[in-house]
Amino acid sequence: MSVKRISQFFNPKSIAVVGASNNASRPGYIVMRNLLQGGFNGPIMPVTPKYNAVHGVLAYPDIASLPQTPDIAIICTNKSTILPLITALAEQGCKNIIVIAAGLSEQQKDALSSHCKTHKVNLLGPNCLGLMIPHLGVNASFSHTVTRPGKVAFISQSAAVCSTILDWAQHKDIGFSYFISVGDCVDIDFGELLDFLGRDSKTKAVLLYIDNLKDIRGFISAARAAAFSKPVIVIKTGRTEAGAKAAHAHTGGASSSDAVYDALIQRAGMLRVNDLRELFAATQTLALHPKLLKVEPLCILTNGGGPAVMAVDSLVQSSGKLCELSEHTLTALNHVIPQSDSTDNPVDIFGDSAPERYQKALKILLNAPEVENLLIIHTPSALAPSTEYARIIVDTLSKIDARKRPFVMTNFMGEEAAYEARKICAQGGIPTYRTPEGAVGAYMHLINYRRNQKHLTQTPESIVDELNIDHKAAQATIAAHLSRKENYLSTHQAAPILAHYGIETVTTYIATTPSEAAEVAAECGFPVVLKLISPDIASKSEVGGVVLNLSDEHEVEQAAFAILLRINKVYPDARIDGFSIQPMAPRAGAHELRIAIKTDPQFGPVILLGEAGSALDYSQAAVALPPLNMNLAKYLIANAQDKGVLKERTLPEKVDKYRLCALLTRVSQLIVDQPDISSLELNPLLATQGQFLVLDACIEITPYQRLSHRKRLAIRPYPKEWEKTITLKDGTHALLRPIRPEDEQAHKKFDESLSKEDRYSRFFGEMPQFTHDQLAKMTQIDYDREMAFIVSKKVDGEDVTLGVSRVLMDPDNLVAEFAIVVGSNQQGLGLGRILMNAAIDYCQRQGVGSIEGMTLFENSGMIELARKLGFTIKRDFEEGTIHMSKALN
Repeated sequence: MSVKRISQFFNPKSIAVVGASNNASRPGYIVMRNLLQGGFNGPIMPVTPKYNAVHGVLAYPDIASLPQTPDIAIICTNKSTILPLITALAEQGCKNIIVIAAGLSEQQKDALSSHCKTHKVNLLGPNCLGLMIPHLGVNASFSHTVTRPGKVAFISQSAAVCSTILDWAQHKDIGFSYFISVGDCVDIDFGELLDFLGRDSKTKAVLLYIDNLKDIRGFISAARAAAFSKPVIVIKTGRTEAGAKAAHAHTGGASSSDAVYDALIQRAGMLRVNDLRELFAATQTLALHPKLLKVEPLCILTNGGGPAVMAVDSLVQSSGKLCELSEHTLTALNHVIPQSDSTDNPVDIFGDSAPERYQKALKILLNAPEVENLLIIHTPSALAPSTEYARIIVDTLSKIDARKRPFVMTNFMGEEAAYEARKICAQGGIPTYRTPEGAVGAYMHLINYRRNQKHLTQTPESIVDELNIDHKAAQATIAAHLSRKENYLSTHQAAPILAHYGIETVTTYIATTPSEAAEVAAECGFPVVLKLISPDIASKSEVGGVVLNLSDEHEVEQAAFAILLRINKVYPDARIDGFSIQPMAPRAGAHELRIAIKTDPQFGPVILLGEAGSALDYSQAAVALPPLNMNLAKYLIANAQDKGVLKERTLPEKVDKYRLCALLTRVSQLIVDQPDISSLELNPLLATQGQFLVLDACIEITPYQRLSHRKRLAIRPYPKEWEKTITLKDGTHALLRPIRPEDEQAHKKFDESLSKEDRYSRFFGEMPQFTHDQLAKMTQIDYDREMAFIVSKKVDGEDVTLGVSRVLMDPDNLVAEFAIVVGSNQQGLGLGRILMNAAIDYCQRQGVGSIEGMTLFENSGMIELARKLGFTIKRDFEEGTIHMSKALN
């Protein structure tokens, strides 16, 4: 996260073009032409020893000759000259550089990255098209065309895709707030840009074209923050293995499974589209309607029945739905449409409709309270010219307050007859599409984005007190295995670790020889299951290493000998540690599942859920990123069902999804708590009668090496290390801890309990009670960039919040803003000092430069506390506020 260091990129006052040229085939020619034609008001300084002037602008022979330090320098020379040119620019004080050159090897990219760090310059590229800032007239790019100002920002790793999008946007009259080609992302990456664009008032939506990501944790943190305030749409290449290899060849970076990227995009509240066609549709929709839809049902107005049916089919197949029209609306429509007295949604006004009828029907639907979303379909005919109807739509909508009217989109079918009509609508700020399916597809982008956002802010059920987890005992067990250099733990060794997290495994006995296996089986009781124990063979059942339903000692011994013979032929060098013997679990009527943990090279641990079987890869499972709560676990199960990897079976009892959610949260917590676990498999996991029993488990453990440049988990989990029992002034004990998503209801009650005066002091004015969405943002925080501490007590078995302190760091980690509020009936207990010290300690450990806050003159308690804790107090008599600040080491 660093917005400050790149902010000058987006507000330059002067630009230098290194390698400027009068040769029309050179990048330096096109970049100079684009800058001059773009209308940039600042000085444009070409640097070249070959020409006295470029495009009529006086040129400078070298960087040292420049009359002033440029805010941005664009290097248009070949890759062999880049490093010395960056050195020369840095010596002149230039901090922001764009490199156009492509074809750098991984070693050259690494050298370029190190060079930028050494000289403290910010680099966009290499292998990029450049940068456009239309509202400033900046076209610092190698583009063949221009773009106009708009509300959508676009970031792409592919220069070719940039060119395609620009062509399409120009044709559709769609503009951009920023158009950024990042290329190989040697320095400036998606995360920093999302932090900037998420806070930019000119940007209402963000579109991303991604080949690969490098800083996963930084990206998802920035993406979640941006997606909370505006739509973020992603097209991610490499959906197939071959595509992933091609993406790696294009921009480099590590390659991860597409299913894991899918999980990241959903978890961050973004929306994924599959191809450029969908991206175009999403761009057009978001450019003209960047706000979240209020409701999902759609109303359709058409002058042709066939296209309306096509739209309905597409809507229903995409899990959308039609809205129900009220009797009042239907009656009004029946008066307008003489051919019918049974109008319904879709509303068909027929192909011979005059413009007046079309306009009357449109006004009825626009004023109908049940119609929040409206698709207008028009098919051309001699009686119904497209352009006339387009003008009617634009004129009718222009007379309605934009805040009160429904979301409207249009579909003018046809080519020549419809082109001008679509242009009229686009210029009137109305999304418009060529086909009914295209319009519905774009609409479903908004719906799916809405669903992702709603899912992101759902309040999870709290089961924290029910987990009874003993992570220290599990950690000690793992450490003991590692001390004995035991890295592969089979069921009998994994069982104690799983038990510490409330995960039950079938009773397992161990034998080292076939004869011993027979003896152990007799003590266990028949029928039994015999399984090979070998760290070198991942799937025992595939090689006949598992035998079921053995009913006596002779069968067990013979089965054990047979397993050894088979393994000797297939895996002659495999290490054999013996056999496990388990009572045969009753499988009739049970659903057999599989839960796995895999460590991705980029994302760290990921959770997979699917059916039991001999193999479980990403294509056969639903994937989620830890940590999970009950809501996220429920979403993982739903994804598994939608994907068809968790099937609904005809069984006496269905899988208890609530308890499966609880189990998934336990598995998630296990992987969060125990960094030495590199992989885990529970297969099969028997689900029957509301219970879950692990029949086979294996855990791989490796001493975890903490790397300074990489975080283990893609998403920072709940920081349990900040929990602390405290003693209040009245002698009672309470718990100081970070806030959790499950605290929403307690936070709501706390807010409602505040007196009018306390709310006024906290919010500097009258404030209504918080909505669910506001409370969700307060409790579902990103612990990487903000922190909220609460003090809570158990009262009649329920958690009650006594006070809250909150700190929000700026993206550059320079300043943190704090706010504190103590319950109106909890004052005088020392809570203010406890919460303030917690905020200060946290900021110091995070390396924040200073902590600041504001309060009103009359809040003497807060002012006095701040003064005692070393804050500098400044009064703003004009605003009537106190500014408190404290520098931190």
